[in-house]
Formats: sequence, structure tokens, C-alpha cells
Amino acid sequence: MIINLKSATSFMLAGMLFFQSTGCSVFQKEENTSITSIQDLTGKKIGTQLGTTGNIYAEDIEEASVQTFIKGRDAISALKQEKVDAVIIDSEPAKIFISENTGLKILSEPFVEEEYSIAYSKDNETLGDKINSALETLKNNGTLDEIKTHWIGDDADQASYQIDTSKPHENGKIIMATNAEFPPYESKNGEEFIGIDIDMMHAVCDELGMELEIKNMQFDSIIPSITAGKVDVGVAGISITPEREEQVAFTQSYAISNQVVIILDEEITPEE
Repeated sequence: MIINLKSATSFMLAGMLFFQSTGCSVFQKEENTSITSIQDLTGKKIGTQLGTTGNIYAEDIEEASVQTFIKGRDAISALKQEKVDAVIIDSEPAKIFISENTGLKILSEPFVEEEYSIAYSKDNETLGDKINSALETLKNNGTLDEIKTHWIGDDADQASYQIDTSKPHENGKIIMATNAEFPPYESKNGEEFIGIDIDMMHAVCDELGMELEIKNMQFDSIIPSITAGKVDVGVAGISITPEREEQVAFTQSYAISNQVVIILDEEITPEE
């Protein structure tokens, strides 16, 4: 059988169009983007929430392209759409995102361990001392551990802390900045703020005889709001970093968490 040049050229073009339309290439094998360990993050597209420690640590991954999102849920959405290869976020919110979205999983290897603390102005050491004293009491009498059991674990019932109305709250007000996009530490149920950090601060205010006012804002706005005197404290799963210590002071830690890596589960197709 003899094929003339014109026919052969047409055949080759048709074949190339077929492979392009099916996402295949006869010239180049598709790059393997599989992630099975922390080491595999090198050179990958990493999604993080703006201003978080996950964002900070991701910047240190060699040759990685870091994309930031206002909300952690937005980063998860980008992962499901394969706009990023992985998302680095705190472990407890990660568990909730996994439970809400099929086709995702958490790497068994934690990315980094961190402690959460309450941020406050360096010019208000008196308030910091009071909160530290209240936290010490809540740790010693078991209140802080009890709060956590309502939000973390198989038996978590998400029952909010009940403010002690028998105690006078006449010693002023604490204005707390948070980012209510971080369950189970802080989120919203309708117009109500709920979560570990919310309950903890209500318990702190019970101890101090103070009222609590909560202001919801973007995570990266919390520390600037403290330094500008717009709020008294920042409570939003905030860990201590050298950069943050240059701007604000921190109380003792009240929780330990891990930054983890969320990836696509190749065995399950994500829901849109």
C-alpha cells in the first residue's frame, strides 16, 4: 500500500489532534504529581490560608509554588479542582474538611507541631497577666480539658460552654478578634460564634469577671488590629512565631496542634 505525502500529513495531524483532545501526548509522558510523603512536596503547588503558620512554613519548601487563600475552605476547593497539589493546614480543621469532602485524605506524617496561644498588645502586660492567671486556673480545675472534649474526639457533642451568670461581670470588657473559618476552634452557627477558642474565652472572662465581645475578621487582619488598638486579644488558633513576637505578646499556650498536609485520595473521585 502506498500513501502519498499529502495523505500521510493529514493522518499525522489527525492523530496529534486525537491525543491532544484526550489529554495525552506521544512526545512527553505526563509528569507524576503523586504525593506520599512530606519530601514529595518539593516543587509542588501548595495551597494555604493567608497569614497562617501553614503559609509561613510552606514558603520554606524547596521550589514549591505557594498559593494563598482567604479561607481554608477555599484552599480545599482549589485542591479538589486540582489547581493545587496539596493543602497545608491545622490538623483539627483538616479532619473536618476531610469529613465534609470525599476524595481527600491527610498524609499520615505531620508537617510540623505547634502550640496555640492568645495574642495581646505589648503595651497591655496587665491584661496578659490576668489572662495567664485565668488560663492557669482553667487548666488546673479541668475546665479547659472539658471544653476540648466537647469539640474534639469521637464523643464530641459540640455543646458550648455555659456562661456562669451567677458571677458578676463588672470588670470591663475584652474585645476578641477571631477568624470564624477554623472549626472546631472557631466558626459560626447562624449568627452565633462557636468552638474551643470561643468557649475558652468565655471561661476566661468568667474567671476575670469581664464581658466578652467578639469581632470576626480575616486571619491576617488579627495582629494588625491588636497593634492598632482596635481589639484587645487575638484568639484564632494562633501559634507563636518570631515574626509575630515582633508585633505582639503571647500568653502561655492552651492547645497543641499539628500542621498537616491534605492531598487528593487517588482511590476516590472528589465530589464537585
